[in-house]
Amino acid sequence: MTERDDPKPPETFDARLRRARGEADAAAGRNQPEKPKSGFGFAMRLGVELVSALVIGSLIGLLLDRWLGTGPWLMLLFFLLGAAAGFMNVYRTATGMSQTVGYAGEKARKDKDEPPRG
Repeated sequence: MTERDDPKPPETFDARLRRARGEADAAAGRNQPEKPKSGFGFAMRLGVELVSALVIGSLIGLLLDRWLGTGPWLMLLFFLLGAAAGFMNVYRTATGMSQTVGYAGEKARKDKDEPPRG
């Protein structure tokens, strides 16, 4: 029987993923610095996210009220749920939490990649 020796040390998944993303970004020409985002565009995005969550929640509640004949109660409940979802989306967007996979910020990734000191 023949056994194969692995000539290179095993890499962690994170290291391989970072290398693959770097190669894909270089191939796509994404190494250029990002243009600063306008404040007006960011404010419009936050407003649209909040209003759309409210409208969708209200519509779901209204449709359920008409289907089940429960009066305004489900519309009010889903309006509040939509408001909560909208505020959560606005918070995530404003703090930049939705910009990375798993909602881990840049500092969390750097802390994880550093070897332990001691």
